[in-house]
Amino acid sequence: MSFWMRRKAIDGASGGHEGHALKKTLSWYHLVALGVGAIVGTGIYTLTGVGAGLAGPGVILSFLIAGAVCACAALCYAELSTMIPASGSAYTYSYVAMGEPVAWVIGWSLILEYTLVCAAVAVGWSAHAQGLFKMIGTPDVLLAGPHAGGIINLPAVIISMAVAGLLALGTRESATVNMVLVVIKIAALAVFVALCLPAFDATHFTPFMPKGFAANPGPDGVKVGVMAAASLIFFAFYGFDAVSTAAEETKNPKRDLTIGIVGSMAACTAIYMIVAAVSIGASRTEVFSASEAPLVFILETLRHPKIAAGVALAAVIALPTVILAFMYGQSRIFFVMARDGLLPRALSRVNARTGTPVLMTLLTGVLAAVLSGLLPLKEIAELANAGTLAAFIAVGASVIVLRLREPERPRVFSTPAWPVVAAGAILGCLYLFASLPAKTQHYFFYAQLIGLAIYFLYGVHRSVLAKGASPR
Repeated sequence: MSFWMRRKAIDGASGGHEGHALKKTLSWYHLVALGVGAIVGTGIYTLTGVGAGLAGPGVILSFLIAGAVCACAALCYAELSTMIPASGSAYTYSYVAMGEPVAWVIGWSLILEYTLVCAAVAVGWSAHAQGLFKMIGTPDVLLAGPHAGGIINLPAVIISMAVAGLLALGTRESATVNMVLVVIKIAALAVFVALCLPAFDATHFTPFMPKGFAANPGPDGVKVGVMAAASLIFFAFYGFDAVSTAAEETKNPKRDLTIGIVGSMAACTAIYMIVAAVSIGASRTEVFSASEAPLVFILETLRHPKIAAGVALAAVIALPTVILAFMYGQSRIFFVMARDGLLPRALSRVNARTGTPVLMTLLTGVLAAVLSGLLPLKEIAELANAGTLAAFIAVGASVIVLRLREPERPRVFSTPAWPVVAAGAILGCLYLFASLPAKTQHYFFYAQLIGLAIYFLYGVHRSVLAKGASPR
C-alpha cells in the first residue's frame, strides 16, 4: 500500500498493545477542569495587555472573533472525539480521515503547539513569580532570557520541570491537583472583576479601534489592528483540544468528552469577555498594555496593592494548570505517534504503576524548559498559534471528509449545521494564520520542513501500517 493511502480504521483507532495502553481514570468533571485549566491562564492573566497594545479597546472584538473560530473548532472536536474515542486528538482524526502523511503534519504541528504553549505559560508564570524569586535572592540574570539581557529564565525552567514531575506520578493524581488550582484561579478573577467594576469608565472604549480592523503593519513594521490581536489572543482560547487527548483515559468517553470540550469552551468564553471588558473600563488600554501582568497592574493603579499581590499569588499558584493540561496533551500526542511507529516505539511504553508514559512526559518537560528559559512570551505564543491553527483546520476538514465518506455512521454528538461550522473553523483559522507576523509564518513552515524530513527518513518506513499491521 502506498504511504499516501494509509489510513486508520475508525473502529480500530483506540486500541493499544499490552504495555502501550492507558488507564481509564477520568470522569467528566476532571475533563471540564482540564479544559478550564488549559484555557484560562496566560491568555487572560498576561496576553490581555499585549492584545490591547495591538488593538486598543477593540481587543474585546478580538476576543469575540478568536472565540467564535474556536467555538466552531470545539464543535468539530466534540463530534470526532466521541466517534473516535482515542488518544491523539487532531492527529488521530486526520489519520482516520485523510491518511498518514497529513496525520504526520498535524501531529508535528500539535507537538509544536503543545510544547510552545507550555513554554509560553511558563514565561507568563515567571512574570508573576518574579517578586518571590527576588525575595530569596535570585540574581536578575537568572530571571530573564537572553532577549531581555539575562542568561536564562530560571523560574520558567523550574515550573516546567515541576509540572512534568507531577504528571509522571499519575493522571488521576495530577487531575485532582488541577481541579483545586482551577478553583483558585477562577476565584482570583472574580475578585478582580468585583474590585474593578466601581471604577468602570465607558469613555475608555473611545476610540474603539484606533489601529483599525485588519492586520496591517504599524510604523515599526509589526502588524497591528483587531485581527492582529485576534491572531495572538487566539492563544487564550484553545485548550479544549487538550481534553480530546484524554479520550483513552476517560471512563465514559462518548458522554464525558462532549461535556468536557463544549462545557469548558462555553464557560471560558464568558469569563474572558467579562474580564476583558472590566479591564478596559477600569484603565485605558495604553496604560496597562505594556505590562506582562496587566490584571495585577490595574489593581495596583486602583490602589489595591494587597489584593493585587493576592491575584499575583493566585496566578503563581494556578497558572501551572495550563502547563499541566498542555504538557499532558503533548505527552499523549508523542505517545500515540510512537505507538503508531512514526516515532521510536519504545517511547510509547507505559509505566506499570502510574499508567502514564513517563519518558515522554519528562522529555516534554525538558523541551518546554529549554524554550521558556531562552525565548520571549510573544514570539512563543505566536508560533504556538500557528501549530494550533493547522490542527483546527485539519479537524474541520476531517468532519467534512467523514460526513461525506461515512454519512450513516452513528455519531454520539453531531455538529449542528456541520457544513457551515466546519467551513467556519477552516476559513476562520486560515484568516487568523494570514494575520500572524510574517516571521512567525516562516518559522512554522521551516518547522514543518524539519518534520517532513523526519517522517520520510524514519516514519514512512517504520509505521505500523507500513508493516501491514493494525496501528493499535
